Order: sequence, then C-alpha cells, then structure tokens
Amino acid sequence: MRTILKLGKQEHRFIDRISELSGENVYSCYQCGRCSAGCPMAFEMDILPNQLIRLVQLGEEEALIASKTLFICASCFTCQSRCPKGINIANVAEAIRYLAEPKGKDHFGPDEVPAELADELP
Repeated sequence: MRTILKLGKQEHRFIDRISELSGENVYSCYQCGRCSAGCPMAFEMDILPNQLIRLVQLGEEEALIASKTLFICASCFTCQSRCPKGINIANVAEAIRYLAEPKGKDHFGPDEVPAELADELP
C-alpha cells in the first residue's frame, strides 16, 4: 500500500521559501545520489547532499537547521555538475543557512572548538 505524505502549511511555507531564495526546484530531484557520490566533503557531513534535498522536500526545517552539513558545504558546485537535473545544492544549502541565521544557529562558535585546538590559538 502506498502512503501519501501530507505536509502542513508551515512545511509548505518552508519549502516555498527555500525554492524562492535558492532559485531551485527541489521537487525535480529524484534521489539518484550522484551529488553525494561526488561531494568532496561528504565524509564530514551528517546529512549528505541528496539527503539535504530530500529533507527540504519533506519540509524538515528543524532537522536541516540543526545539521552541521550546512556549514561544511564548500560550495564547490561538484553536486550541481553531477546532477542530471542541474540542481544547485549549494544554493539550497545557502538558503537554509540564511533562514537559520535569525534562529541563532551557528555550528562553529567558541564552544565548538575542541580543547586540543583551543590551546593552539593565540
């Protein structure tokens, strides 16, 4: 049996805002995974590029904003060059970062520096 996902108004607003800010149609992604396979930073990400797009499609704003992937993306556009649909995932990540900023989400504050590295700082 097929389950149909029902999104609420808040999820639809989030998806529409991401599409507006990024200029990308996130619904054109069919999850082939080529973006994630070619991403040079994927080994550091908690959400891979194709998973990021899927979470946007599902309206999972909180999961996306909590992700360190947003701040690990190097915006190298390898994902876009590998995408058969030409989706610029770096633009989508930038749009999510833009929406996360007013919520005070910054994954690289002083509390995030490991103690062994903090000793090396001037």
